[in-house]
Amino acid sequence: MPKALAAAAMLAATMAPASAAEIKVLHAGAFTQVLTPIVADFQQQTGHKVVLSRETVGALTKRIEGGETFDVAVLTPAAIDALAGKGKIAPGTRANLARVGVGVVVKQGAPLPDISTVDAFKKTLLAAKSVAYIDPAAGGSSGIYVAGLLDKLGIADAVKPKAKLIHGGAVAEHIANGEAELGIHQVSEILPVKGTILVGALPKEIQNYTTYAAGLGANAKEADAARALIQALSGPQAAAILKSKGMEPAGS
Repeated sequence: MPKALAAAAMLAATMAPASAAEIKVLHAGAFTQVLTPIVADFQQQTGHKVVLSRETVGALTKRIEGGETFDVAVLTPAAIDALAGKGKIAPGTRANLARVGVGVVVKQGAPLPDISTVDAFKKTLLAAKSVAYIDPAAGGSSGIYVAGLLDKLGIADAVKPKAKLIHGGAVAEHIANGEAELGIHQVSEILPVKGTILVGALPKEIQNYTTYAAGLGANAKEADAARALIQALSGPQAAAILKSKGMEPAGS
């Protein structure tokens, strides 16, 4: 266990009440693969229990606005700031955690399409029999971006009839199951899915990075333990985990 993570865990232990805390975390799906190993270490070192609830940023925002209680939220910085403005996130607690780009995925064993340039990417989408991506209406960051990108590239009308819109979870799982030929999703959501291959990231000219940030719930029941968890997620000790999961530190 990295020294900095151990330090954060020790801090949590000193802040913890006599009985272990149960920390409720609402988080965007793309951050799941980073949360899992850090949370496992955090729980082992502190004795606290972390309960994770995954959904799209849009869906989680609605749940929080609707009054759902939580200790930590992992959303986009804009969503965290907006919720802070509505009194749902404690002021001054936002911590930028990581950013992730969008990539293309196909089923393992399938020919790898050419996405090396914007033009090649367009031709690949037009040639594909089916294309899966997150339904923009579900509030997922990548789905909203992909829908706008198709319009920008002038191929929305050609792609939409063969689009497989995913309402939650990992697009790559639907590729592995043979439900679509090609998928577009955040890289961190593609890498862990067995039976698929990450073709690569989108060309830099059309790449889009989503940044994720943590915020402390304004009415957090376990505020001290939650702060220590945010420290573990945002500290330099998380860098190696971020890289292995297809992400990179977000910066300030």
